[in-house]
Amino acid sequence: MAHKKAGGSTRNGRDSNPKYLGVKKFGGESVVAGNIIIRQRGTNCHPGMGVGIGRDHTLYALIDGKVCFSVKGSNSRKTVSVETA
Repeated sequence: MAHKKAGGSTRNGRDSNPKYLGVKKFGGESVVAGNIIIRQRGTNCHPGMGVGIGRDHTLYALIDGKVCFSVKGSNSRKTVSVETA
């Protein structure tokens, strides 16, 4: 009877790739239309004026301008907008 486990297969070896989430353009930074502002899981931040939302909840600029973060509404909702300067 063997007293050592066979060394062929391991139970590890699974690791997911990084998803590179987070804020890509910060408040006051210049953006052009199409630039990704935030990559997120779920709508942690909501789109405001000049910002679109992708099907994976990515926020991106619809117009050229500067990024502006604010808290709006009765629920204190974080919103991101792009202001033309």
